[in-house]
Amino acid sequence: MGKSSRHVSLTPATKWLRAQGVAYTEQVYDYVDHGGAAWGAQSLGLPLRAVIKTLVMQDEAAQPLIVLMHGDCEVSTKRLARAIGARQVEPCRPEVAQRHSGYLVGGTSPFGLRKAMPIYGEASVRALDRIYINGGRRGYLLGMSPAVLDTLLQVRWVDCAQ
Repeated sequence: MGKSSRHVSLTPATKWLRAQGVAYTEQVYDYVDHGGAAWGAQSLGLPLRAVIKTLVMQDEAAQPLIVLMHGDCEVSTKRLARAIGARQVEPCRPEVAQRHSGYLVGGTSPFGLRKAMPIYGEASVRALDRIYINGGRRGYLLGMSPAVLDTLLQVRWVDCAQ
């Protein structure tokens, strides 16, 4: 376990961040199927709350959206739907999520998405000093200021953690 010294080639996410001039750190770990944010945090010695999951969901009309959530929380789909004015929100099937985002599930980043989608984030993420978010590949997290989410992604902040 722990941080790996393996080189990671550019991803659509890191290409996009570099083009925007965003400073970030890279953390690489050995990906484990169904390990989730908890495995990444444990592998790298990071606080689970600061590891931010990028989830591809859809509303009742099957319109995709991104949700950014703390690694130690789940999304309350009822509260999310209410906050965004939808009747219902649910996770996309993995193959649908991949088609919308351009990333494999477990490696989804909110940066460099294949398709423009609205991005919603759990409001308490903004209070963190630093976040660790997927860099567009399984087992690859990028550390940065959460301010990047406001300035470059125009995240719409909602209270939807449970």
